[in-house]
Amino acid sequence: MSDPAIGAASAAVAHALSPVELFLQADSIVKTVIVLLLLASAWGWAVIAEKLIRLTLLHRRATALIESVQNDLPVTEVAPAFLAAPASDPLAQVYKAAVEEYQRSSDLVASEGQRDALQERVHRVSVLASAAALDQLQQRLPGLATIGAVGPFVGLFGTVWGIMNSFQGIAASNNTSLAVVAPGIAEALFATALGLVAAIPAVVFYNRISGDIGAYGKRVTAFIGVFEVELSRHLSRKGERHGLRVA
Repeated sequence: MSDPAIGAASAAVAHALSPVELFLQADSIVKTVIVLLLLASAWGWAVIAEKLIRLTLLHRRATALIESVQNDLPVTEVAPAFLAAPASDPLAQVYKAAVEEYQRSSDLVASEGQRDALQERVHRVSVLASAAALDQLQQRLPGLATIGAVGPFVGLFGTVWGIMNSFQGIAASNNTSLAVVAPGIAEALFATALGLVAAIPAVVFYNRISGDIGAYGKRVTAFIGVFEVELSRHLSRKGERHGLRVA
């Protein structure tokens, strides 16, 4: 039969090893590490959720926008579907910037060279707008990368500090029983576990979100190409009607 005293001691140790008790029993350094890791994990999940939701909506909207103008992409004015899109939509930003540049420069087209210059300006404006929009999508992603890289080491620091305190406690009490050793070791390992909890999702979703942004960037680049083709066709028809001079 098991000794009731041993069973009571084991139950007390198990209670002391709960996450809340581990945090309360830890010293100020380990508590600081735990709080920092919990805050980093919460911030990381907030960024992950925001990016995944936004990219899902952007991909769906891009599909609808491209389908709405697939057969006839207006270059002299913004299509109604793009006017209705949110101002923060990267595809709409690029399209509106290209159309606005055409509207500002269309009256300067009086020769073949000026037509080519207009196309070059529209291309540059589109690329700049695309870069700015994609940079905005990538905001806060470096923070995820930092959590993924630094989180385990912050947790390891808490572990090392906690184990040092455990050994000091063993030396002071001259007792190596489970009741003396377990709480300190558990506090130390708890910090490492939290470091991994914060780091692993950050690394996984950083790669996932970066890939999604890259795929969306390719769609924006393809759209710029479609717009430039339609612009070239429009300018060629306009030149034939007005008999543009060759520079």
